[in-house]
Formats: sequence, C-alpha cells, structure tokens
Amino acid sequence: MAYETLLLEIHDNVAVLTLNRPKVLNALNAAMLGELDEAIRSLATDGAVRAVVLRGAGGKAFAAGADIAELAEVDASAGEQTASRAQRIFRRIETLGKPAIACIDGYALGGGCELAMACTFRLANDAARFGQPEIRLGLIPGYGGSQRLPRLVGQGAALKLLLTGAIIDTAEAFRIGLVDELVQGDSEVLLARAVELARTIAQMPPLAVAATIEAVDQGAGKTLDEALALETRIFGRLCATEDKREGTRAFLEKRTPVWTGK
Repeated sequence: MAYETLLLEIHDNVAVLTLNRPKVLNALNAAMLGELDEAIRSLATDGAVRAVVLRGAGGKAFAAGADIAELAEVDASAGEQTASRAQRIFRRIETLGKPAIACIDGYALGGGCELAMACTFRLANDAARFGQPEIRLGLIPGYGGSQRLPRLVGQGAALKLLLTGAIIDTAEAFRIGLVDELVQGDSEVLLARAVELARTIAQMPPLAVAATIEAVDQGAGKTLDEALALETRIFGRLCATEDKREGTRAFLEKRTPVWTGK
C-alpha cells in the first residue's frame, strides 16, 4: 500500500516503517496518525512480518511531536477525541504481538516520545533528544505519556520531565531507563542495529514471541499471584502448539527448528 506520510519496506520478515514528513520534523498530524493506524493493522495480520522497526525520515527527528497548528484549533471535545484516537493507535503498536523497535535519531518530543514509549524497545544514537514539553503549551501529554513514562522510568523521574518540559539527551534517557540501547553512529548505523535486533527476534517462534509480549503487558497491571496465573495459562496454551512440538523435537535431535506459527 502507498502512503502519503509513511514509507514501508519489508525484507527478511522485518518491516521498516518510516515517518515521512521531514520538512516538519515528522510531526504527527491527523493524516499521519490515520496512515500509521492502517499500516499497523496491516502489519499485525501479515504473517511474513515478524518484527517492525519504526524510524523518522530526514535525520533530524524521529517525531518532534504533534502538529501544533492542528492542535491550536482543538476544543475540549475534539481534544478528547484526538487523544483517544492516538492512544488507541499507540496501544495497538504496544500489543502488536510482534516487537516494535523505535529507532531514534534526532528529536523524539511530545507525541513522538509517546510513540517511542509505545514500542517494545527504544534504540537511540547520540543525536537523539527526548522530552514531554506539553506543559509549556498549557497541556499534559495526551497520547499516553503521563502513564507510560512513570512505568518506564519511575514516578519521580517522570514528574521531573513532565513538570519542567525539559529536553534530555540520549545519555540521560539511557540512565533513567527511557532508552534501552545506545548506538554509536549515524542514522544508518542505528538503523542497521535496529534491523539486526529485529531479525534476531524474527527468527524466534512467532507464537511464543507474541505470548511473551502478552504476558509482560497483561501481567504488569496485576498482583503477582494474578500475573503468575496468567503466565500459567499462556504456558499451557503454548504447550499445545506445533511450534512447541517442533522446538522440543529439534532440541532433542540437535537440529535447527523450523517455525510455522501454528
């Protein structure tokens, strides 16, 4: 499918999805959010895709935030609708059942930082910058930032960013846990590392990958006993799959398993 605000390439079970509005630092406007929703829905059902890398075009930004020109015209009702729509799209990325790897080169601010936080992993180079500056506009994050940021970095570190609107560099983002991996190099080196990680996971059994993401995501909001019960159910479910039978047989036969996703 051709998109106006995105680029999509698929090679070796890995989809590279590029936010493509470089003239405005890949700001997330309504059109881009709509296409992002379409692309993620399509990738979710594409059995040939087992991992997704998300990046920004232009080398200056992953995404510099929401489109402020659009946001300036939003009233209370439209604001709720805009936030709700973006939250649904980002939640779809978070629960894709396939790893989504944010490849961050340049600015990841506001909605861009929120999009990165909805991904499974965040890889960044030294050029990356992070922040939730919505308070400077008289707002709070609306795309999930006030909820995901504390879960990633802790309440104190999150509130410091949320209440000051500060922009931090990659080293600080890594120190507090917002970034999972530092990559030394330019945007192409960063992309190569993200694709390498994506391909590593793409070689794993897809049902087990999806189940692992499900267990971690769903277990996070439960008590330990409830989460352990969830793990038990998912473990049992996987024991009935062809991939589990193939994996155990291949191990015993000392050969490479062939995963079918069944």
